[in-house]
Amino acid sequence: MKNVFFPLLMLLLLTGCSTTAMNDSPSSSSTESRFPDNPNEELAFDTENLEDIWFAGGCFWGVEAYMARIYGIYDVTSGYAGGTTENPTYEEVLTGETGYAETVHLRYDPERVSLEELLDRYFLIIDPTLVDQQGNDRGTQYRTAIFYDNPADVSAIDEVISEEQKKYEKPIVTEVEPLKHYYLAETYHQDYLEKNPDGYCHVDFSSLEGQEIPVAIDPLDYPKPDEAEIRAMLTDEQYRITQEDGTEPAFDNEYDALYEPGIYVDVVTGEPLFSSKDKYDSKTGWPSFTKPIHPDVVTEHEDRSLFGVRTEIRSRTGNSHLGHVFTDGPEDAGGLRYCMNSAALRFVPVDEMEAQGYGDLLDAVN
Repeated sequence: MKNVFFPLLMLLLLTGCSTTAMNDSPSSSSTESRFPDNPNEELAFDTENLEDIWFAGGCFWGVEAYMARIYGIYDVTSGYAGGTTENPTYEEVLTGETGYAETVHLRYDPERVSLEELLDRYFLIIDPTLVDQQGNDRGTQYRTAIFYDNPADVSAIDEVISEEQKKYEKPIVTEVEPLKHYYLAETYHQDYLEKNPDGYCHVDFSSLEGQEIPVAIDPLDYPKPDEAEIRAMLTDEQYRITQEDGTEPAFDNEYDALYEPGIYVDVVTGEPLFSSKDKYDSKTGWPSFTKPIHPDVVTEHEDRSLFGVRTEIRSRTGNSHLGHVFTDGPEDAGGLRYCMNSAALRFVPVDEMEAQGYGDLLDAVN
């Protein structure tokens, strides 16, 4: 346990955060042998659009390492939140008299992972009915809590907790509070399990197995042709739609009623855009999808060309006009409707994907 008031002998015998903290030298074991790979290490992030949430769930070493491995997480730090004193030290927090809880701060990309998904995963690694304890650790500093700085997050937090409560007979005691203070923990606590893979960890990482991670799509593989090539390769209708921001007639286009397995690529560059797995009948007359095959392959732009404001969708490398995204899609799939023009797309059937160089995306279809 992490309690400095136990005799030293007991600290050496028991497993806990502070026992391994006595030896901060990197372990000879590899992190890979104990923890899943981190899917975020090679991702590019737009740091201007990140959001924040803070979770307290017992010893912060394991919570930090777990949260860092959720797809869409830019950074996780360990620290202290929910207390009253200034600049608390680890030793002061361990006394249980500062009001602080060991807490991790998540900065995440909301285009890749939602707050609801983060909350769901948080509740997978804690027992929210325990008071002032998680794993082997006891004390107010190990209580469970969710801290937020955006009041708009409260409704999502309350909704997830309400669903979680249905799984328990005892009441959930996880605190939900606006963030007042958050102080970074000492340097040796940061990325502790990356440096000490054999260190104490009360968190079960098995729930990260099988998380849906989009295949990376390299934009350099799909360069945009020059204007003369584009004009020569496209029909008049395809050119009007993709290069002149046109719109084709509803119910009178190639892919509205197509539901064969495969992927839809940019007709100009061939960059993969959408999967048949995410296509549905929106009854609007245009091919509609709940999401792109990868968040990075499309870009959003404000469109004031008609009455009101719409969100235009363009392809990443080709900058082709594809259509628009609306918020009236299936709620159980995220609530978005990517309404696309068939003329901006080229369909690649699943049995031709390998031959056309899209074999690494077969999982996105199947």
